[in-house]
Amino acid sequence: MTDLLRLPLHGLHVSLGGKMVPFAGYEMPVQYPAGVMAEHLHTRSQAGLFDVSHMGQVVLHPTRGMEALALGLEKLMPVDVLSLPPGRQRYGLFTSADGGILDDLMFANRGTDYLLVVNASRKEHDFAHLAAHLGDVARVEVQHERALFALQGPAAEAAFASLVPEAAGMRFMDVLSVDSVFGQLWLSRSGYTGEDGFEISVPFGGAEDLARALLAIEGVMPIGLGARDSLRLEAGLCLYGNDMDETTSPVEAGLGWAIQKARRSGGAREGGFPGAARILRELSEGTERQRVALRPEGRAPMREGVGLYSTDGTPIGKISSGGFGPSVQAPLAIGYVATAFAPLGTVIEGELRGKRAPLTVTAAPFHPHSYKR
Repeated sequence: MTDLLRLPLHGLHVSLGGKMVPFAGYEMPVQYPAGVMAEHLHTRSQAGLFDVSHMGQVVLHPTRGMEALALGLEKLMPVDVLSLPPGRQRYGLFTSADGGILDDLMFANRGTDYLLVVNASRKEHDFAHLAAHLGDVARVEVQHERALFALQGPAAEAAFASLVPEAAGMRFMDVLSVDSVFGQLWLSRSGYTGEDGFEISVPFGGAEDLARALLAIEGVMPIGLGARDSLRLEAGLCLYGNDMDETTSPVEAGLGWAIQKARRSGGAREGGFPGAARILRELSEGTERQRVALRPEGRAPMREGVGLYSTDGTPIGKISSGGFGPSVQAPLAIGYVATAFAPLGTVIEGELRGKRAPLTVTAAPFHPHSYKR
């Protein structure tokens, strides 16, 4: 793994017994000695600390005012940026000219600028994309000296508020900047597990002290990539590169909810984003394929890439993410199928150990969300 980048807290992960594996160009801890199952269940019952410093953080400083910057961002995303008030965060999507998804991201209105958090595998593309298209309305400042943690689970608020009391007053998708002994923290009440929790951006100089302070709190455990994936799968959350990519439209991916009324046909700022013709057409007319949640029969999981078939053997799609859900004690999957097979309750088949086994189209999430509204 000599060509891989290392997280700022690489040494801490190794000292905690983290098993390091390649992921998105980094050495990342996939699990700690407790194991993926225990880490997953601990996050659901108490609090888990994830190091997600591999992700990209970028601040957009307006050069012609916040409204001009918001409208500039709307030229890149089918999302209502203009109505997002200061102190709030929203889910966004960069789209391509043909309506595919270039990346999904979180963006926050901090009153005087926008903070974006993008996927590790796409961050260099995204930084260049922003610089190329927003140069007339923003100064793009990539954050090279900040770590990013996620503290997730029902005990996350009590644990974090013991160090940063201001965090207790936040609600789901609130953002806040707080001066602390660890440096200025950029907080959002969000995450990727379906649980309540926080994402915490911290300067490198205070990152290890903050991580150690959190891990010293009873009920907080370090969590690796393995449990992060099983938690997000149970929560029915898409992973870029698996469940969506440049060949997938937001509507096919079931992300039409992220396209607000103002950007849809008949809205105040209809279209005007890359791929608008296709995306708006699909919102009104539907798509040939859809992302669905699937429950395989039995206990054996079906993984990414498994072919999906109608009961008469006709190929109808593929699984994009799959595994075992420790909280629900059953195998789970997300995949794409021809739209005729997307209704809830439809039984289809997938490849399992050289044979065909049944799956049922089901509702998502597989495990209920616990966000603090």
